[in-house]
Amino acid sequence: MKKFTILYIILGILLTATLSGFLDYDPAQQWHATADSTFPQPANFPAPVYKFANNKYSTIKVELGRRLFYDGQLSKNGTISCGTCHIQSTAFSHHGHRLSHGINDSVGSRNAPPLQNLAWATSFMWDGGVSDLDLQPLVPISSHVEMGESIDSVLYKLRRDPYYPAYFGAAFGSRDITTARLMQALSQFMTAMISANSKYDRVMRGEGPTFTPEEAQGYTVFKAQCASCHKEPFFTDHSFRNNGLYPYSDDVGRMTITTLPADKYRFKVPSLRNIALTAPYMHDGRFKNLDFVLQHYTSDVQSTDNLDPLLTQASGRTGLTLTGNDKLALKAFLHTLTDSSFMRNKSLGEVNICPQCIRY
Repeated sequence: MKKFTILYIILGILLTATLSGFLDYDPAQQWHATADSTFPQPANFPAPVYKFANNKYSTIKVELGRRLFYDGQLSKNGTISCGTCHIQSTAFSHHGHRLSHGINDSVGSRNAPPLQNLAWATSFMWDGGVSDLDLQPLVPISSHVEMGESIDSVLYKLRRDPYYPAYFGAAFGSRDITTARLMQALSQFMTAMISANSKYDRVMRGEGPTFTPEEAQGYTVFKAQCASCHKEPFFTDHSFRNNGLYPYSDDVGRMTITTLPADKYRFKVPSLRNIALTAPYMHDGRFKNLDFVLQHYTSDVQSTDNLDPLLTQASGRTGLTLTGNDKLALKAFLHTLTDSSFMRNKSLGEVNICPQCIRY
């Protein structure tokens, strides 16, 4: 009997010590030990346009934003996180869904775009409805077909969470959890989503690999036919264009924001980086593979009053002129834009929220 009593006492002491360690846990001590305030600027990229002067870059904020990005508490019923529709293995796109699904399996009207190199973007979403990365998360959080929650409710949950006040304290110097700090933490994580290590990047930086003859031919085709809209090194000019898609729905694109008839059916030019992994394509996910995309641009461009002039030839014909070999070579080049290290980057991956599960 005494043996069991002694065993229970020992177990009680160990349990008390363990719980005490959890309760006394202070992530600030761990985070400050590894903090870095240097934005990881790729050598072949220009300076970022994101205003780090208003939200100084810090790996502590990035780590906080990462936890928030994958936390279902940002949604109404705890089932949807930012990472639900932006999956790292497919360049943070909603691969496999023509139209993205949100809370209670609600279906939206568009396909969630990939998230990459956002520190160099000046507008966000397919229609450019948000012009500041610090404000962008407000849209999916409050959308009734995405996360279906209010910011006030999100703040209430985070403030009552046993760990987030300490996380915010480590990142911002005090434990106050505000809308601005929530948005800044999320935007810091999104600025860290840098894709700049594809074969194309290594070729451009002269780091060893070279294009195969087919890839080099595809690069030539790309520069002649596609580069006006998909400008290097981001493979988008961040503009809004009508690319002649048949209007299957009443989604008028940029016109929803500006109300200008000239913006009807104009959508943001997407980046072609990691394009081989981010199907389906276009704002409504109508094309399931690159072959259908190329077919559209060579055969199916619809002539509308505000069709982008780059898609109208001198003869009056719409679309691009691509031979069968051009298409094969172009696809070969587009595959050189795949950045496998971006998809495998553990610092961008999903993480458990509980401190005892975190490895710093």
